[in-house]
Amino acid sequence: MVPSTQPKSLQSKSLQSKSFSIAFVLAAILLVLPWTARAAAIDWSKVPGKDIVLFYPAQMSWELLLTQSDHSGAGKFRDGKNCRQCHEGHEAESGNLMVVDKSSEPTPIANKPGSVKVNVKVARDDDRLYVHLEFDPGAQPDAGMDKDYATKVAMMLDDGHVAEAARAGCWAACHDNLTKMPSGDDSDVTKYVGHSRVKLTRSGGDQIKPEADLAQMRTAGEYLEYWQARLRPDGAPVVVDGTVLDKRRENAAPAATATAAANGTAWAVTLSRKLVAGTPYKDLRPGTVYNVGFSIHAGHTAKRFHYVSLEKTLTLDQGAADFVAQRY
Repeated sequence: MVPSTQPKSLQSKSLQSKSFSIAFVLAAILLVLPWTARAAAIDWSKVPGKDIVLFYPAQMSWELLLTQSDHSGAGKFRDGKNCRQCHEGHEAESGNLMVVDKSSEPTPIANKPGSVKVNVKVARDDDRLYVHLEFDPGAQPDAGMDKDYATKVAMMLDDGHVAEAARAGCWAACHDNLTKMPSGDDSDVTKYVGHSRVKLTRSGGDQIKPEADLAQMRTAGEYLEYWQARLRPDGAPVVVDGTVLDKRRENAAPAATATAAANGTAWAVTLSRKLVAGTPYKDLRPGTVYNVGFSIHAGHTAKRFHYVSLEKTLTLDQGAADFVAQRY
């Protein structure tokens, strides 16, 4: 070995510099360690799950829920009963009926299954919430509406500021004048919450409140948050997230992330985001019960042609809720 010609002091400084560089690189790697590695570290086989059924809702809107001639349970709903108090356990039956009944679905998709069963597991670490969904939409007819994605999965979240979400889940944002709904037309009217409108009638709300009022609602957190993963069997999912107030607004750079794996027609999808991600995201903290709803588009469908859950609840660590995210 040829001895170094550098003075010992320079050799020492060189070693210190190399050690610092290695330490810096290691620290940087740990700092940017993808959340996917942390999600993969969760052994989902050890996390308790809950089966729920997502069903086809046809043209059922918030306004229809309140109309006795269209909804036999409208009186009970007006008196304060929530959707799940009457319909939980009957989701598959309801979906099978509405997917073919032309009184509720004027443009049925031939051979479309009425429901999809989903196993939901939740977990968290010090930094993030993870929502793991396993489902198999089965043999779906190709509706040809979304040519890019055969399957999409989404979660909607409320932290108690949208009262309708606790009563009816996703129906808090589903109104009769949306695109492809009974009172809608070909204009792109997206989901919205009722208090963003000056008045709601049987056909929904056309007049949006002034921007000053909407700004006050945003500051007060009176909107819904959503995450969606658009699935591709041959690649990573495309993730979008956003908010729903006067309309559905997609965030420019999503805080939500997702991983997905396919096995035939079955999927395992994990949605995640930081517990505290900054405005406009809802802070996710222990002690709060969040209202959540899930949806799945299958068979290249789009817009209202999806499966939805009844209203569900989520909390962190412990408490009374459908899903309790504990540390794993």
